[in-house]
Amino acid sequence: MRVIILGATGMVGKGVLLECLEDKDIESLLIINRQTLGLTNPKVKEIIHNDFFNFIPIKEHIKGYNACFFCMGVTSAGLNEDQYFKLTYELTLGFAKLMSEVNPNSTFCYVSGAGTDSTEKGGSMWARVKGKTENAIMALPFKATFMFRPGYIQPMKGVKSKTGWYNAFYMVLKPIYFLLKPLKGSVTNSVTLGKAMINSAKFGYENKIIESKDINILGKN
Repeated sequence: MRVIILGATGMVGKGVLLECLEDKDIESLLIINRQTLGLTNPKVKEIIHNDFFNFIPIKEHIKGYNACFFCMGVTSAGLNEDQYFKLTYELTLGFAKLMSEVNPNSTFCYVSGAGTDSTEKGGSMWARVKGKTENAIMALPFKATFMFRPGYIQPMKGVKSKTGWYNAFYMVLKPIYFLLKPLKGSVTNSVTLGKAMINSAKFGYENKIIESKDINILGKN
């Protein structure tokens, strides 16, 4: 399997990347970043691309891939709806549309979040925008699409968030993660999430909307 990852510098993306590197069924990885990860691995190719609102210049490079794990995302804090819409919906759909055009038989996995509003009509701005983004992706002509909606994610294998106070929060909860772990409906970890995304691309899944409980089922092996 040949996989594209966007957002490999974030906590979720890093976790997915580590699992992809260890999975024997993934023969090659294409990482699209604004800055290099400095990763040396024979099955990894990295493209440095600055304009994430225009992927046309790298169109030829994304042909022939079986799956895309789209792990990019921004917090809505400090943003109005127009700004958040541009950075969430427009950016994501720009790549998703191109991916469906050049690889229509591929699987597209989008990391959204618990509480996303599929009706697009709720009171929460971020949830409406995420819901609209999910709905638009699922309407594209892919082989399969999966919308991942994790709740709390415990980072594993040294994975860290780009946001400092997130890391402090995770460090506080790390000693008591074993107490949270049984809450499979709302809690998972970066290893399980990575494996779940890989398994959804390999084997499919009965639901397109993948909540934490589904993540823990898909990623258990």
